[in-house]
Amino acid sequence: MATQVTTTANAQRSSSFLQIAIVLQTLTIFLQAVSAGLLLTSHYGETLHSVGARVMYGASMLYVLAAVLAWKPGGGSPRPIWHATGFLVLASVQVVLGIAHVPSVHLPLGCLMFGLSVLALARR
Repeated sequence: MATQVTTTANAQRSSSFLQIAIVLQTLTIFLQAVSAGLLLTSHYGETLHSVGARVMYGASMLYVLAAVLAWKPGGGSPRPIWHATGFLVLASVQVVLGIAHVPSVHLPLGCLMFGLSVLALARR
């Protein structure tokens, strides 16, 4: 009985961590959109957008870690891991496109990523 309660508590804690990781990811992507606007209108926008890209990428890696930790204790579906990994791949493509200055793909992909992140947040 005590083992079951401990396992349930660990699963809930991991699920909360997953929820926090998705919220953080969604927030960082939104802030990237704001800093992209500043990039066009101010001299410090490029610095904010560059730092924000690193933070967003870190948030995507945290999402993968949280998905693995949420899956492992309960032995549930690995589907969140696939979603998080796919998102990390999109974030990697987004970084490469940003560095290569390909706004025709970089901007729509950023919008798609924000929408997918909000969708993942709504599912939780």
